[in-house]
Amino acid sequence: MTSKSNPTLKSSKVRVGLTIGDPAGIGPAITLKAFKALKNKVNFTIIGDSFVLGRQAKALGIKSIPADLVDLNNIDKKSFVFGRLNAQTGRASLEYLDKAYDLLKEHKIDCLVTCPISKEAINLAGAKFLGHTEYLAKKAGSGDLLMMLLNDKLKFSLVTRHIALAQVPEALTKKNLENNILNTIKCLNSLFLIKRPRLVVCGLNPHASDNGVIGKEEQRVIKPALKSLKAKYSGAVIAGPLSADAAVWGAFNKKFDCVIAAYHDQALIPLKLSDPGSGVNLTFGLPFVRTSPLHGTAFDIARKPSLANPSSLIAAIKLAIKCTLNQRKA
Repeated sequence: MTSKSNPTLKSSKVRVGLTIGDPAGIGPAITLKAFKALKNKVNFTIIGDSFVLGRQAKALGIKSIPADLVDLNNIDKKSFVFGRLNAQTGRASLEYLDKAYDLLKEHKIDCLVTCPISKEAINLAGAKFLGHTEYLAKKAGSGDLLMMLLNDKLKFSLVTRHIALAQVPEALTKKNLENNILNTIKCLNSLFLIKRPRLVVCGLNPHASDNGVIGKEEQRVIKPALKSLKAKYSGAVIAGPLSADAAVWGAFNKKFDCVIAAYHDQALIPLKLSDPGSGVNLTFGLPFVRTSPLHGTAFDIARKPSLANPSSLIAAIKLAIKCTLNQRKA
């Protein structure tokens, strides 16, 4: 492939900001591996700690850490241990994110890729933190964000995100569902250049409730929302509600461009079963494109960086560049 046709080459002029996530997790290791794989193809600015990256580079047999590093030097060298969840690393991971946001505001980077953080560690540090999506939304003043989870085979848009399963029925309102679908259409239009997306909406209950036999949310919320959208909006094909298995199978076989999932694991399970290596978390609605790998900190293998698989991070980097370029065209 030539440099003109490869959107991940430096000729694309997309400057990628990459935060290393929780320094005690696998973020530093996959950052180094992704940088090694893409260093001649991507304009990187890495935000992290040189001591942490240096330790993992040595363990991996990598001779040097990336030159384009914004070193916050915020880890205590004497007490730091890979794989140990604690307040220090939680605070550090939040500081990387804050610095990246400043660089975005200063137009020194064009998009953001975030390695995994630990919500527990950040909360131990004294910050109320539900996730990257919610945190960035608050900083940017963006109240209506979309979380899209995808891999090379499937795309999911989440109506509800990081809330307890018991809270999902209450959060699944007609307004929330309509907003999610409209934002999904905008995302597919601008970041993926799909002019008239084909969407399918999952039911909340087994068998999409069998017309109200197993739960009432489909009859009370989902069907009225879809009827209203179809009556006033023709910018997309909207099917459903279907049982989640039927909806996912249809999308997997290219009948639909995106699945609207009622809750978090309705999307994560099929994504990780079908192709976890290409999985990406995409945030839409910020003033910039933000992506992340579709996995967590993996503290259990952080002391063995050779086990850390960078494929999801590499997919996130490539998608961030692709979406940024598409956004410029839209």
